[in-house]
Amino acid sequence: MTSLFGRFHRVGTGGTERAQRTGRISAPLFALLALAAIPIEELSPGSALWTTPAILLAAMLIAWAAESAQFFVAQGFALAILAWLQTLPEFAVEAVLAWKQQVPLLLANLTGALRLLTGLGWPMIYFTAAVFHRMRTGRPLRQIPLADEQCVEVVGLLTPLLYVAWIWYKSSLNLIDAAVLILIYIAYLFVLTRIPPQEAETIEDLERIPRAIVKSPRRVRNTIIFTLFVLGGGIIYFVAEPFLGSLLAVSAMLGVPSFVFVQWVAPFVSEFPEKVSAFYWARTVERAPMALMNMVSSNINQWTLLAAMLPIVFSLSRGAPSEIPFDEMQRLEILMTLGQSLVGMLFLINMRLIWWEATALFTLWFVQFLLSPVAPGPGLWGMLAGQIHWWVTIVYLVWFALGVALYVLGLRQPVAFRLFAEIWRAHVRPKVQAG
Repeated sequence: MTSLFGRFHRVGTGGTERAQRTGRISAPLFALLALAAIPIEELSPGSALWTTPAILLAAMLIAWAAESAQFFVAQGFALAILAWLQTLPEFAVEAVLAWKQQVPLLLANLTGALRLLTGLGWPMIYFTAAVFHRMRTGRPLRQIPLADEQCVEVVGLLTPLLYVAWIWYKSSLNLIDAAVLILIYIAYLFVLTRIPPQEAETIEDLERIPRAIVKSPRRVRNTIIFTLFVLGGGIIYFVAEPFLGSLLAVSAMLGVPSFVFVQWVAPFVSEFPEKVSAFYWARTVERAPMALMNMVSSNINQWTLLAAMLPIVFSLSRGAPSEIPFDEMQRLEILMTLGQSLVGMLFLINMRLIWWEATALFTLWFVQFLLSPVAPGPGLWGMLAGQIHWWVTIVYLVWFALGVALYVLGLRQPVAFRLFAEIWRAHVRPKVQAG
């Protein structure tokens, strides 16, 4: 008997053609699905001169609207909502790739975005806070301590990582996985709404434009926030595909594989406003934990909602429930990204990010980033380029195993789990039983 996962169609045009032959979809819909299977049109390299600024502008408009709107969202999950809104451009880029059934590129963008967050974003927060702390006090900043309530984000990162390990093991992503990942994210938000409010950003901590919006009269404020969301969303809708087409053209001109170019350039541009916000918070030093948790929230929503969106859009574009299969290279990319996130989560279990942990995350990310454009082949650099992803992945996994052993042996304390258990008993379980 065919297994449940085996009932999903694999990549190709077969699913759409079978649906057309059996009459399950109309001719106009079949034409639409056929268009979806057409690869992204490669534009001229010069088109990047307008598509990239347009995506940046859209991302900034959405970021300003999101930072303003967070003051009118329930405090318990304001950071989670803010993190999701700030990454809408990343969702749009991934949606285009899934709709166009560009499996290698959509996985390149997904893994690149996640590794940028942990390998560049987390260390950037620490180093920014450390520089401003030394300028202010003349002393080094050894670590960024987290508030007790922020254990929810730390523990919340573990659950999707465990499920993604299963996705990696079976080498595919399907609609059942999408449902599970969405439920994980809903459970995460559910817990956030039932704990005492975390320390929130004040209006005076905002950058100039969001601060001016929040201080405006209610009708003006609401109109501006709505307009910024509409404008940002509209720009992304019309520019996301040309933006990807321009990236493919530039990568061809430079002789860099399109996989590598989409993996690093697209998420850097689409997530740029989020990193600007994190830098702005981290330079106050006191707000560095909030900046770090904003990044962790982005990790969670990209491991859950963003990953879940891919098989949904992919299936819609093919007109039938379809799974996204992974080849060996894609499995390695997912495993490396998973290993990095596991190590990062392991660092935060004791509710602090120490200077050497931030340095290690950045160093491992930078080494594989630096060698990504180099083609594997003869010679030292070619040999390093061909092996660096495996080596870095092994380092992540061994580091994670050793870290788990330290916690099991009691040499490090899993503070986040203890705090989470206390919060669950004090705030979540009573409300679940009462409600």
